[in-house]
Amino acid sequence: LTGVIILVLFTSSGCSAGPGKYDGLAQCLSANGAVMYGTAWCSHCQNQKATFGKSFQYVTFVDCDKNANECLRAGVEGYPTWIVNGTKYAGEQNMYALAKNSGCLGNLTTN
Repeated sequence: LTGVIILVLFTSSGCSAGPGKYDGLAQCLSANGAVMYGTAWCSHCQNQKATFGKSFQYVTFVDCDKNANECLRAGVEGYPTWIVNGTKYAGEQNMYALAKNSGCLGNLTTN
């Protein structure tokens, strides 16, 4: 029983997770105002999230099903849409393009 409690505490504290591959880039994107707009059901959005892996937790993401007005105000017409430095980028974006367009090239290193 003690072993199970220790395992649960260790796992729930996040100690076993470690850093994500693109934590630095994702944090820089958000710090520089980049936003990804999408939905939970969008397969391309899921692909984009998968590219980031667990680093996606640091990406500023707006779910357009839950925040339809915000997406309308941003002029989102399809998913995913990234808005980076006032420019809209439709569809899945590669990491280099996101880093370059957001001024985060120095954060493209992976862990």
